[in-house]
Amino acid sequence: MAQSVKLADSLMSFIRKESKLRSRSVAGQITHWVNIGRAIENSAAFDYDRITSVLESRLSPDDLASEEQDVWFAQFSDAMIEPSETERAFFEKRRHLGRGVGLSDAGTLIFEKDPGAK
Repeated sequence: MAQSVKLADSLMSFIRKESKLRSRSVAGQITHWVNIGRAIENSAAFDYDRITSVLESRLSPDDLASEEQDVWFAQFSDAMIEPSETERAFFEKRRHLGRGVGLSDAGTLIFEKDPGAK
């Protein structure tokens, strides 16, 4: 059964470009990359457990091979883009209190008052 997945517009643009270049459908390109990723993770030459150890702060990124560092950094960057539940709660509380909730592109503090707040 087919499933829907939300992907960033920038990633979808890249996938569409690559799928045309490789004469694959968008789904075919994503499937191809998933299969490559699984093969790399299961490869004897590539230790995905080491990357997991770095993500869990049990190992330093400096201890990874160059290819492993690339994968670690990509995963780390992705994790930093999405706020954690703790961060969401923190900013929701600030929003409710009418305090600053972020920075504009110009670097100025953005204030947003919760319409239901008193």
